[in-house]
Amino acid sequence: MCGRMALTLPHDAIAQVFDAAPANDLPPVPNYNVCPTAQVATVTSDAETRHLRPMRWGFVPHWYKAVNDGPLLINARAETIAEKPAFRAACRERRCLVPASGFYEWTRLEDGTKLPWYITRRDGAPLAFAGIWQDWERGGEALSSCAVVTTGANEAMSRVHHRIPVILEQDDWPLWLGEAGKGAATLMHAPKEDVLDFHRVSPAVNSNRASGPDLIEPVDPEDEG
Repeated sequence: MCGRMALTLPHDAIAQVFDAAPANDLPPVPNYNVCPTAQVATVTSDAETRHLRPMRWGFVPHWYKAVNDGPLLINARAETIAEKPAFRAACRERRCLVPASGFYEWTRLEDGTKLPWYITRRDGAPLAFAGIWQDWERGGEALSSCAVVTTGANEAMSRVHHRIPVILEQDDWPLWLGEAGKGAATLMHAPKEDVLDFHRVSPAVNSNRASGPDLIEPVDPEDEG
């Protein structure tokens, strides 16, 4: 799964990487602890232009009477996304990219202790998560929301967690965004073994109130007491 991420690059740099026109109301960066229900930057595409625009991380199906009318849908499983009523139309018609500098996952010890890891691209480039999005409006309240598509982890990442976001390579962005015809379903798989790096970070990130660049700094488990 993907339950926490970081975005540290300026919006103009992200816009350049993704060749997208940036909106004026993008969420503040850097943010080393992006949590569910926060605004995230997403890339969408129409017939002519890519747009870097904010969305709520937490997909709100069109039938919800209120934003919190049902489960918080931050992830959509690749294996069932085309079948789930909440996601199937968005999977066909409203796909997006969710840029990130990295994301967090946790391993759990037998005593319940949660050990956080920070995962990035080995080449230093921004991550591009496969996402889906939805516009929602009710009673004068309107928002755009998104979910990150996940799949089974590759062998390397399975040391940390059994699920992983679908991470798209640049050559695949046009297909996922609907710019290059059909066949996006073929992209919903784990990345190659050599794409990602990961390291242990401080348990401070276990709190959704934590902030600052120290959250992504490597820690030596032997120094944790």
